[in-house]
Amino acid sequence: MKKNIFIGFIAIFLMHLSTSICLAEGKIKVVTTIGQITDIIKNIGGPYVEVQGLMGAGVDPHLYKASESDVRKLSNADIIFYNGLHLEAKMEEIFEKMSNRITTVALGEAVPKEMRLDSVNYPGHYDPHIWFDVAFWMMVSEKARNEMIKLDPAHQEYYHQQTASYLENLKKLHEYVQKRALELTKEQRVLVTAHDAFRYFGRAYDFEVVGLQGISTQSEAGTADVKRLADFIAERKIKAVFIESSVPERNIRAVQDAVKSRGWDVKIGGELFSDAMGNEGTFEGTYVGMVTHNMDIIVGALK
Repeated sequence: MKKNIFIGFIAIFLMHLSTSICLAEGKIKVVTTIGQITDIIKNIGGPYVEVQGLMGAGVDPHLYKASESDVRKLSNADIIFYNGLHLEAKMEEIFEKMSNRITTVALGEAVPKEMRLDSVNYPGHYDPHIWFDVAFWMMVSEKARNEMIKLDPAHQEYYHQQTASYLENLKKLHEYVQKRALELTKEQRVLVTAHDAFRYFGRAYDFEVVGLQGISTQSEAGTADVKRLADFIAERKIKAVFIESSVPERNIRAVQDAVKSRGWDVKIGGELFSDAMGNEGTFEGTYVGMVTHNMDIIVGALK
């Protein structure tokens, strides 16, 4: 019995030693899901990580299914970061299976339960779009840093420094969004979008938020949804509505036509980034750029 226990300890020691040697010899292989998380890891990890993001610009995480190449990437990762809270709904089973042998982290769990919004689509679940409250994204960034340090303690000082710098940028971003929101009157702060992804944004920055679809895009908007939203816009004389980069715009165009038949002309205020960021290599392809773009478009259209 004692011999078996001793052998078990030796096996665990060798496994950890092997991991340490691999990390010392090369970069940490990180796989992320949405671009917002990819941005965090690239900023924190710098030259010590090799990051592969599965979902690029215009990709809807609610509908995303892992391809064979995605599964290979996930299988070869040292650590996997995803949002969780039922955002990547079609990949949850894969994450669960891989968690037995690969460090798999749902970063959305960084936000305390009492601060989360309930899901309007899935009873017992939470709204996963936490990145629209910049203060929440700061919590997520700190959790990511802590997980990186657990995996690679040799570079913890670097991860701390990078995270501090990133958090300072997010603090400035949070203040910018608050300042720009105050350029609109309370009556002007009504945000109408393709799906209900902006509820955390609305609560954090005092906007009334109305979406054509619920927080998930898995079900199509119906005629009743279009009618309900058109009635609301015409009655409140909303100046502009917004399309989203990861959601087909035809539904919002249908709402625009329905509003016009009610005697009110609502314009398309512009394209917002909701579940996906902009193209890689652009300002909008960063988290700070995405949020800045959204706020400038919203204020510009509603002001």
